[in-house]
Amino acid sequence: MVIEMTDTDRPKRPPLDGVALTKQVVRPDGLWSEVVVVERTGSTNTDCAARARAGAPEGLVLAAEEQTAGRGRLDRTWLSPARAALTFSVLLRPVGVPPVRRGWLPLLVGVAAATAARQVSGLDVRLKWPNDLLLGPRKLAGILAEQSGGAVIAGIGVNVSASRGELPATGAAALSATSLLLEGSASLDRERLLGEILAQIERWYQAWRDTQIPGDPQASGLRTAYLGLCSTVGRDVRADLPAGTVIRGTAAGIDMDGRLIVRTPDGEVAVSAGDVRHLR
Repeated sequence: MVIEMTDTDRPKRPPLDGVALTKQVVRPDGLWSEVVVVERTGSTNTDCAARARAGAPEGLVLAAEEQTAGRGRLDRTWLSPARAALTFSVLLRPVGVPPVRRGWLPLLVGVAAATAARQVSGLDVRLKWPNDLLLGPRKLAGILAEQSGGAVIAGIGVNVSASRGELPATGAAALSATSLLLEGSASLDRERLLGEILAQIERWYQAWRDTQIPGDPQASGLRTAYLGLCSTVGRDVRADLPAGTVIRGTAAGIDMDGRLIVRTPDGEVAVSAGDVRHLR
């Protein structure tokens, strides 16, 4: 059930406390090194990539109260009013993980974000391949992972307290957006949500990176966890591939490289990139 809210119903939007978050998530044997909160920026992914090129260590978290040039997958824009969303990027350096297995990083961050959102909200948050967070047919959050030299920058945007009128308009091919507020979340506490997401990323990243064969999604339990949250597998889908090819079929599974396996009348196709839509 989606709750309609007016401007007068909108809850307060307290700022994030970077110092408190740093104290909460940074520990001697952990992943995170610092949580930096800025009031306004174009894109946390762009800023985080710049810091990576300047030598910033793994574990940097950069959050913004407002993004003016946020980006999603396939160069889609991602905008939200100040403090209405949780927008942040993390810097990872998966040294030792073979490049072919690094395709799991966007899915890993999706598992972490979906698990945390479920815990905080009490809602049935699911994943659409590769890492959109869904509540029913509506999009709650998006994730964009980008390579920057030897680093990977993962940016996350979660609609938290946005009202219906504050959410972006969507085209016919795009998922309609929703927020935790509109879906009746048990909590709209952005600091709690950020802390939970970071804890889940740390858990899964260390398990995935530190398996006997680094980056093994099966031995780390990551592939099983992903399949348990994924609403795409088992569905009829349409996949628009980067080269302009369109395929239709049934999403049959996720392979060891994180690719979506689509069973078509002409055989199975492994999709590593593209726009996948659930068909009714």
